[in-house]
Amino acid sequence: MPRVLFVYTSTSKTLTGSPTGWYLPEAAHPYYVLAPHADIDFASPAGPNPPVDEYSVQTFKDDQECVKFLQDATVISMFKNAKKLADVKADDYDAIFYVGGHGPVLDLAGDPTNIELVNQFWAAGKITSAVCHGPAALVGGTDTSGKSIFSGRKVTGFSNTEEEIIDKVKDIPFLLEDMIKTLGGSYEKAAEPWGAKVVVDGKLITGQNPASASSVGQAILQSLKA
Repeated sequence: MPRVLFVYTSTSKTLTGSPTGWYLPEAAHPYYVLAPHADIDFASPAGPNPPVDEYSVQTFKDDQECVKFLQDATVISMFKNAKKLADVKADDYDAIFYVGGHGPVLDLAGDPTNIELVNQFWAAGKITSAVCHGPAALVGGTDTSGKSIFSGRKVTGFSNTEEEIIDKVKDIPFLLEDMIKTLGGSYEKAAEPWGAKVVVDGKLITGQNPASASSVGQAILQSLKA
């Protein structure tokens, strides 16, 4: 079976000190799409048990897959044994997927180890994917000529409008939509805030927000089967 690496933030606080972490449905929904068809590993900058955003746990307490994910013995073990990014080898995987939450904007975006990992996946022509704030983990990624992997490609991610609606602009060092455009990406979004939007441009697969997470999983699966 193909192998997929799920990468999580290790950050538990935003710039204002508000709690954050990885966003529950953005891990749970793609996981249950992919788990029957792929071997999955978890990783984060600090390794085991990356912090979940408790707000997402409360918000999705009635979501069947989210509840299952938190109680799933296999998942709990995977978190306990999550790799440090520094110990990950791109050669071992067919795809990399970055889970959202505000955390990736704060740690993964500027993490040299993560940037090198993105570059390795991209240079090898492997699926490079992310949802919501997860694409922030890709902003340092470049191709072999040194150009951003977003440059000249269609990309989505959490929109400025959505960030303003939840009043989190001050919590992060940059707005993802603005950064994608600055790096030369052709930013796309759903017609309305919180609408599902997935963009596939070759091996680059991105989703806009929590509502897009399951569809990102499906897009990754389709690409793995191609």
